[in-house]
Amino acid sequence: MTLRAYIWGIRAVTLLSLVALSAIVVYIDPQNSAWVGLTLFYLATFFSASGMFNLLLLFLRKKLLGEEAAADSVGLSFRQGVLLSGIVVGVLILQSFRVLVWWDAMLVVGGVFLVELYFLSRE
Repeated sequence: MTLRAYIWGIRAVTLLSLVALSAIVVYIDPQNSAWVGLTLFYLATFFSASGMFNLLLLFLRKKLLGEEAAADSVGLSFRQGVLLSGIVVGVLILQSFRVLVWWDAMLVVGGVFLVELYFLSRE
């Protein structure tokens, strides 16, 4: 698969997840749907943020490092996009439980940073 085909696939999936996220926000009432509506909201947010972060990281690598280096680091961009969206969803979940303070958010960031360091040390 070429880099261009991968980028178009990620764009399509991100667009679909953004449409799903907007439909969930418009049509689902979180008070009446209990845990199902919140789970769908967090999943749609995770997939849309993951796609956007993935595309952003690929764009930055393509501009800064060139086409070849960006094609070589597709897996790295995907993993970092997923981890960054995990931070976003983790902070949103903490906020929904009304326990979000800055040190809790830093713990989430630190945990994700440790996961990324683990993956980088394995390479």
